[in-house]
Formats: sequence, C-alpha cells, structure tokens
Amino acid sequence: MRVLILGGAGFIGINFLKTIIKDKKYKILNIDKLSYASNKKEIKKLSIYKNYTFKKIDISNYLKINNVIHTFKPNKIINFAAETHVDNSIKSSLEFIKSNYLGTYNLLLSAQNFYNKLSNLNKKKFIFFQISTDEVYGSLKKNDKKFSEEHQINPRSPYSATKAGSDHLVKSWFHTYNLPVFVSHCSNNFGPFQHKEKLIPKTIECCILKKTIPIYGKGKQIREWIYVQDHVDAILHILKFGKIGQSYNIGSGFEIENINLVKQICRIYNELSKSSFNTVKLIKYVQDRPGHDFRYALSSKKIKNLKWKNKYNFDISLTRTIIWYMNNFKK
Repeated sequence: MRVLILGGAGFIGINFLKTIIKDKKYKILNIDKLSYASNKKEIKKLSIYKNYTFKKIDISNYLKINNVIHTFKPNKIINFAAETHVDNSIKSSLEFIKSNYLGTYNLLLSAQNFYNKLSNLNKKKFIFFQISTDEVYGSLKKNDKKFSEEHQINPRSPYSATKAGSDHLVKSWFHTYNLPVFVSHCSNNFGPFQHKEKLIPKTIECCILKKTIPIYGKGKQIREWIYVQDHVDAILHILKFGKIGQSYNIGSGFEIENINLVKQICRIYNELSKSSFNTVKLIKYVQDRPGHDFRYALSSKKIKNLKWKNKYNFDISLTRTIIWYMNNFKK
C-alpha cells in the first residue's frame, strides 16, 4: 500500500507515522514544509526505514504537489498538514488561508487529476482522507448536546474557519467529481511530540521552568481530550471500515475545564518531580482570547458503530505525557 502523508512532521502526523512505519506493507512518502512546529529531529530518525521517504514541500505549491502525487502514485492520501494554533490565526490569518484552504485545494486538484487516470481496480483502492477538528462546529453551552456529524458548521476563529472551508472542499470533490474521501473531526489531542504552544505541553514547560502559567479568562472553558494514539487508531479503523464520502467524529467522552486540567497537571508534576515547590502557585489569570469557544464535545456514536472505541485512560495517559515531556525537555 502506497501512502502519501501530508504534514507528517506535525504532532498527530508524527505519531501516525511511528505507528505504521514498522509495517512493511506500507510504502510511505511524507511531505512537510517543516515549519516552526515540526518535529524535525524525529523526522530525520525515520530515515533508517527503507519503506519511508521524506520531501520538504509546502502544499501551497501546486506544481510540486501535483508532480509528487503523479510520481509516487499513492493508494491513500492522508492530509494532516495545517496551521493549527488559534492565537496565531488571530494575529496572522493569511498563513492559515494559504496552508489550510488553498493547500487542501491544491491537494484535491492534483488528487483528482491522478485519480481520473487510474484503472477501475486502482480507483477502488484510492482514498483521500482529510484530518480535521471539532472546532469547525463552533461552541457549545454547558448543557448542550454533543456535536454530531450532522451538526451545523459554525467556525468562530480564522483557524477553524479555514479548516471548515477545506472540509467543505473535500466533500464537494466527492459529490461533484466522485473522488473517494473521508473527513474526520477529532477532539483535543494530547501526547508526545506536541508543540509547546499548546495548553498541556505549555503548562508542563511552565512547571519545569517555574514560569507563570497563563489561563484565559477564568479557565472555565470545557474541552474533550483524547490521547493521540487513540486518534491514530481511529484513523486506521476508518480507512479499513469507513463508508466512502462520510465524516466521522473521534472523541473520548472525557471533558474537563481548562483550569481543572492545569491544576491536575501541576499536582502530577509536583508528585513526579518531588519538589517542595507547589506549581499551582504559578497559575495566573489573563485576558480572555477574542471569540474564545466555551465548550467542545463530540458524539462518537457513528464511529463506534464501526466497532471502534478509545482504549487509553485519561489520567494514566496524562501522567505518561507529563513524564515524556520531563524526560525530553529542552530549553
């Protein structure tokens, strides 16, 4: 199976690669522009695998992307590539439009041109898989029902708007051009190799350095969290059992307020580090983010009907994640 991975140097992408790369049935080409948030050293380590190749390419470059797809001839295209940090999208939305929206358009256009030339047998093997986010659905109130795949799309930040737009493009290519696609929307991920600008690794770093831990508003925002390996397993499950043209929510069912999550990280860190300093004292409330969504929560009934369920306990996985960052921390 020939798998083209876009954005494999990012957090979820690198965990996906590390899961499939030891299986010799996969021949893998990883494309990434290697931005500030990329795991550059980890990508270099993967070069020892004979079934793996890396190319540094920005998906906003249509000519290069088109050439790669037609040369590599993938059976599966999985698009992890995206600018993801909401704060950055507020400051500089153009980069998100280029990467998340126009980049996905380039991939679809190239994939369609390639797909049209395939034999009927190879067309049956082909999939374009768009990895998206729960943030495209917008914000829930505390007692609202969880987002289902049929929920109205209502993005509230430049980041989520560009992801929603790219998802719409992917689905339109299925309906208009018959390109075989999947779209997945996952809840907040955590685990190893996540960039330190994100909440969990940022909190761990602040604990290590004894720096202020900033909390937007009162920290009452609620998020559903899933361990990254559960997300990886769900993607592989959809590839095997999913119905072409469908969207699938991927969630754990575990929700927690941001402030309670941060306090839990501090408590676990205190126990692991055996320090007399209480890192909870580092918490500082700061002005809230503009348009900050209150709650994300997904109904995962549809993917569970495919016989998938998450396996990783939140508390155990969080402790494992904190230990990983403590062992791999670099100033």
